[in-house]
Amino acid sequence: MKKILVIDIGGTRVKLMISRKEKRKFDSGMKLSPKQLISQVKKTAEGWKYDAISIGFPAPVIKGRITKNPKHLAPGWVGWNFNKSLGKPTRVLNDAAMQALGSYRGGRMLFLGLGTGLGSALAWSRNLMPLELGDLPYEGGIIEAYLGKPGLERLGKREWMRHVLFCLKQLKLSFIADYIVLGGGNAKQFATLPASIELGHNRNAYLGGLRMWETDPKTRRPKWNVI
Repeated sequence: MKKILVIDIGGTRVKLMISRKEKRKFDSGMKLSPKQLISQVKKTAEGWKYDAISIGFPAPVIKGRITKNPKHLAPGWVGWNFNKSLGKPTRVLNDAAMQALGSYRGGRMLFLGLGTGLGSALAWSRNLMPLELGDLPYEGGIIEAYLGKPGLERLGKREWMRHVLFCLKQLKLSFIADYIVLGGGNAKQFATLPASIELGHNRNAYLGGLRMWETDPKTRRPKWNVI
């Protein structure tokens, strides 16, 4: 069985996981370029042995290729060849989609990541659809400006939570979701959540990274269809 290194790239931290419990991290942010990431990953993962790499990336990814520079990192990511620069077989998926993949337990699930921005993905019956809900119009701006980290800092916890709960209700109806998994660092602000909305865990990113490499034993094709 392949040993997978899972890399979860966020706007504040980059987390490296070689198992559910073994985790290392380094700072992210507006100065993080692809070359700096590669250098830091090799340095931070030193001593770990792995056969392949899964990357969760905070921007649109189509057929394993980054198609847009993220808002919270330095530019230069579009079309970057991670297989070549990291020297290992590497698969890339939107970071929220990777978390969603690890959080999925059946039915029709909407995943929302409350972090620096707003991550989103929909999963059902071996299908995974990364979403870009952060740019949805909301309150004269975009929804990410309210539900992301800047919204929490600007509005204060109580008002921010009111907006989050309102949007969760509307998005659950819009996507006909059986349940919502709420991930990201700021999901921990909620001590309790309404029925059919559950708290995710950052460790699910590791499971999602493993599932990116799962294949059907009969066809040898990927088990998950990323739309």
